[in-house]
Amino acid sequence: MSTQKLIHILWPAFIVGGVAEAIFFTLFDPMELTLFGSDVVASRTTIYSVGFFCFWAMTASSSALTCFFQRTAAEINRCPIPDPTQRPVGCPKRDDPNACCG
Repeated sequence: MSTQKLIHILWPAFIVGGVAEAIFFTLFDPMELTLFGSDVVASRTTIYSVGFFCFWAMTASSSALTCFFQRTAAEINRCPIPDPTQRPVGCPKRDDPNACCG
């Protein structure tokens, strides 16, 4: 994955993760949260940090899926082996020297 595509995924996710955290912790007090029926025993700062990284990870995975599904047919069907002689016997792209162009 290119650095530019990674920036396109992580930067908007960072912003949305921060907004989601601000909205969530405006509505819920971190000291009153429970996890699987027991109280969360951690400082407010720890809960805020973990919450932010969870929101960031969720929004980053959403952006990554968007990038994944934006691939063109040429990108998906491109042969990963540039040298036709190295392609396995029976590969339909073995006889096509232009199969990696795209």
